[in-house]
Amino acid sequence: MPCSLLDLATARVMPWKNGSGETLELAIAPPGAGLEDFQWRISSARVGAAGSFSSFADVDRSLALLTGAGLRLRRGDGRVEELHASGAVAAFPGEEAITAELVDGPVCDLNLMTRRGAWRHRIKSLRLHGQQEVKNDTELMLLWCQAGTGIECRLPSGEKRLLESGQGLLLDNLPGLLELHAQQPALLYLASLQRETSGSRAVIKP
Repeated sequence: MPCSLLDLATARVMPWKNGSGETLELAIAPPGAGLEDFQWRISSARVGAAGSFSSFADVDRSLALLTGAGLRLRRGDGRVEELHASGAVAAFPGEEAITAELVDGPVCDLNLMTRRGAWRHRIKSLRLHGQQEVKNDTELMLLWCQAGTGIECRLPSGEKRLLESGQGLLLDNLPGLLELHAQQPALLYLASLQRETSGSRAVIKP
C-alpha cells in the first residue's frame, strides 16, 4: 500500500534476538522475513532492565527514545551516549557491542534497521506547532508521532491522515510535499529509507 498506518497498539509482539526482552514489530521487508534475512525493519522495544544489545551483523541501526526518563548506551569504543525522549537519535552498526542502562525506570524506544549494502536510512526529529511542509524525496518514508495528538497529515496525493502519539505512517513511493499541522506542540520522527542500488540519496527536507 502507498500509505500504511503503524500503531504500537496493534504491533506484533516478538522476543528479542538475544531472548532478554520483547519487541513490537511495526513493519518488516520482505513480508514474513526473520531476524537474519530482513532488508529493513521498524520496531519498538520495551526496555525494563540493563543489558546488552542483540548483535545484528551487516545491519545499520538507529535508535530514538519514545517514553521514559532516559537510556544510557555504553558503546563498543568506551563512549557513553544518553538518550532522552526529546528528539535525540543514536546511530550505530548492528554488530557493535553495546550495553544499555536505564537512567530511572523502564523506557520504550523506536528502532530502525537496514541491511547494509541493500538499504540505507536516516532518521531525525521534528518539532511541530502549527503548519509545516516536508519534502519527501525518498523511496520509503516513516513519519512517527512521538508526542502530540491529532496531527493532521496531507499526503502528496491530497489524502488526509490523522496521527496520534504511538502511531506512524509509512509512505511507499509517494514523493512530493507533505503538509503537517499540529494545534498543540508535537514531536515527530522522520525517517528515510532508500535502496542502495537506486543510485540516489535519500532526502527529507523540512
